[in-house]
Amino acid sequence: MSQQEAFIAEITAGYQFSGPSIVLGAAMLEAKALDGLQVKVPLRTLNRHGLIAGATGTGKTKTLQVLAEQLAGNGVPLLLMDIKGDLSGVAAAGSENSKITERIQKIGLDWKSTANTVEFLSLSNEKGARLRSTVSEFGPVLFSRILGLNDTQGGVVAVIFKYCDDRGYPLLDLKDFKKVLQYLSNEGKAEIEAEFGQFSSATAGTILRKVVEMEQQGADLFFGERSFDVNDLLRIDENGRGILHIVRLTDIQDRPKLFSTFMLQLLAEIYASFPEEGDVEQPKLCIFIDEAHLVFQEASPALLQQLEAIIKLIRSKGVGIFFITQNPADIPDAILAQLGLKVQHALRAFTAKDRKSIKLAAENYPMTKWYQVEDLLTQLGIGEALISALNEKGIPTPLAHTLLRPPQSRMDILSAEEIDQLVNSSPLVRKYNEIVDRESAYEILNAKINQAATEEEKQSSPSAGKPSKDEKNVLEQVLDNPLARQVGRTVARELTRGLLGVLGLTGSSRGKKKSGWL
Repeated sequence: MSQQEAFIAEITAGYQFSGPSIVLGAAMLEAKALDGLQVKVPLRTLNRHGLIAGATGTGKTKTLQVLAEQLAGNGVPLLLMDIKGDLSGVAAAGSENSKITERIQKIGLDWKSTANTVEFLSLSNEKGARLRSTVSEFGPVLFSRILGLNDTQGGVVAVIFKYCDDRGYPLLDLKDFKKVLQYLSNEGKAEIEAEFGQFSSATAGTILRKVVEMEQQGADLFFGERSFDVNDLLRIDENGRGILHIVRLTDIQDRPKLFSTFMLQLLAEIYASFPEEGDVEQPKLCIFIDEAHLVFQEASPALLQQLEAIIKLIRSKGVGIFFITQNPADIPDAILAQLGLKVQHALRAFTAKDRKSIKLAAENYPMTKWYQVEDLLTQLGIGEALISALNEKGIPTPLAHTLLRPPQSRMDILSAEEIDQLVNSSPLVRKYNEIVDRESAYEILNAKINQAATEEEKQSSPSAGKPSKDEKNVLEQVLDNPLARQVGRTVARELTRGLLGVLGLTGSSRGKKKSGWL
């Protein structure tokens, strides 16, 4: 058996699956694609998460596009984080050209121009349905971890949540939380100390500064109502294709804390809301996080620990998470170890540090006798990648240098007019862009403070206890009446007698003078 025949036999056996699968491309040997030798991924293992890595301009976005549209075609809904603003083209049909024709012939595929059903979502002022969550839905533990608080400060946050829960003060947005914190540090200090003990003003000040810092990153736009229901991500269109939900994040690239906050809350909400699925024939939902290093670069150790736990456990909910980044080193090792599908595009070796990164990246892939992985990583062409997946038994497939299939949707972005058209017809925009500002802790405590101030003002006023003008007019009319004056004198005389009797004094002063008492 020749070397090529042995390679074909290994790839054929390694990528042969009994259930439905997605074709990613054709395997290559010695820089040549072998016609019809397809590299596939079984649908049932795509809830084991994945990684798409490679230097800028090597084709990561197109690989993401291919995976997304193939999953959608199999009825899997998706959530895509669009940091650079270059994913909107999946909503429009692609155009065939000579390069696409040549490539699909080598892979052995039929290519059909296809548009996908797309919903645009937004964390900020970008066009699309607004994604929001209330502070209460975060809970004290997650809220404290996002703020980067220590155990003492986190305990104070837990007390604030408990205080509001017990009294029915809704914590909807950041101004609610700040108002409660300020109230319990001033007017309500005695009340909170009587029930939960003391906390220092320095601790309250630190927490307040952390909240203000998060506000400056735009989190005030994220916290509030109406809360986004994660079950709205599980929709399919009238043709049975999964809907692609694209979160437009082009205006928060410089606000990584908001992005990581949103991702952690979203994953936590999905994990808490979705039922256990166990092993499924295909994912219930797939999430693609572009520029994934933004999730991790500002995350505290506690936040990373929370992310790691969720990523380990969320697979059982039928959810797959895919990270897109330039280098596998951008992903923490504990999370990288959880990623079943790895698609590695070319890396650049311009510096000694780059060469070390490439050597480490090569060690993330299965051993192979067909490639010098460390060298090949710098020689991959655009639209080529090294691929390793999991088979249906969870065993890694042979590493394959792959000529990737082209997307069937547009390989360019939508125009502003096309985006407007999709947004204006979106049912999610109509549902979530309505402004809701119901009474919450901020309004309740303001009213309470104002009422207390009004009562205190009344009690301390110089006119307190004096009759009003109307009361004086009535009194004057009564006193001008002769009968009223006579009754008044009689009452006064009887009261005087009673008082003198109590003091042990009787008779008039005149009588006492006669008796010599004075």
